[in-house]
Amino acid sequence: MPIMRNQEICYLDNAATTKMHPRVFQAMEPYLAEEFFNPSALYYPAQREKAVLEGARKYLARSIGARSSEIRFTSGGSEADNAALKGIALASQHKGNHIVVSSIEHHAVLESAHWLERRGFHVTYLPVNGDGMVSPESLERALTPETVVVSIMTANNEVGTIQPIAALSAVCRKHGVPFHTDAVQAYGHIPLDVSALGVDALSVSAHKFHGPKGVGFLYCRKGLATEPLISGGAQERGYRAGTENLAGIVGMEAAARLAFGGNAADSSCEEQAFSMAQARVYAASLRNYMARDIENEIPDIRINGSGTQHLPGILSVSFQGVSGEALLGLLDQQGVCASAGSACASGSLEPSHVLTAMGIPAEWAQGTIRFSFSAFTEQREVERACQVLRDAVHHLRNV
Repeated sequence: MPIMRNQEICYLDNAATTKMHPRVFQAMEPYLAEEFFNPSALYYPAQREKAVLEGARKYLARSIGARSSEIRFTSGGSEADNAALKGIALASQHKGNHIVVSSIEHHAVLESAHWLERRGFHVTYLPVNGDGMVSPESLERALTPETVVVSIMTANNEVGTIQPIAALSAVCRKHGVPFHTDAVQAYGHIPLDVSALGVDALSVSAHKFHGPKGVGFLYCRKGLATEPLISGGAQERGYRAGTENLAGIVGMEAAARLAFGGNAADSSCEEQAFSMAQARVYAASLRNYMARDIENEIPDIRINGSGTQHLPGILSVSFQGVSGEALLGLLDQQGVCASAGSACASGSLEPSHVLTAMGIPAEWAQGTIRFSFSAFTEQREVERACQVLRDAVHHLRNV
């Protein structure tokens, strides 16, 4: 296939990060320049910034049915996951030293679990079925009197499977065990209510829903004991030291308002397209179009994840007899941006831990590509990507 580096980019990797909405940048801009004051200072300009900070906290709390006092700003989803799992476990170690996570968690949770293991905690890694789903029954069997925290993601970042969080958290509530969910891929894309879900802690990252990178938040239910990971100041009620990233927080609020509403009266039609309800339908239509095209035009493929309980904008496809790494390279040469379902470790291509946990054979897992869509994705991009993908798979199989 000829290399064409100067053609238009087809960006189909929105699960990795999304394009910032212009409205978000517009909201942030004053706080990157003239509105530079530290919200912790006592003089009037700083207290004006403090009011903006608390206004954002209040809106973001309302978006998940929480109290504003239950929201702690972080540098993103990874910090929120670390703060939840480590913070709850360390604060509860006098009660026990056992934690439970699913086998398909994001590495921010899995590496936190490994960190705790090295410090004497015991970890149970829950299995999943072929759709990537955790069963409440397997969770109940895993709990012991020593269990101090459970962490299961709302929706998987590789295959998009949505977990039965309310049922899982109900098991934990029955046994008095705190329940954390990594909602980084879900927030802004599907409705979330912490009371309905029954969760004690929930992680969010702004850049997954058209906000800026480097900012997120952790919801912690009132009364939940956690140990702070970052010391040095009284910010975030003593749970997270460090001057708040006000520009990022303002941007996160602006992105959330686009998703959940709050500026409907003066929103343009383009901005309304970013509302969660409309964006969800649109992303699902693009996902379904690409899935149908692949199923109809490319033999020996499998679509991974749940057929019904999945995020609208994630499509994971395995191509038999094809290297995912080589396929990504050919797509990149044609300007198509996507991600592999496997990671390169120590110079060798190893199957994704998510696909392995789902029982997908290595020869299929190593040929897996994830495509992901957003309100910025155009139909013509998907159509072009489908053509490039057909040619690339055909080329690799013939080679």
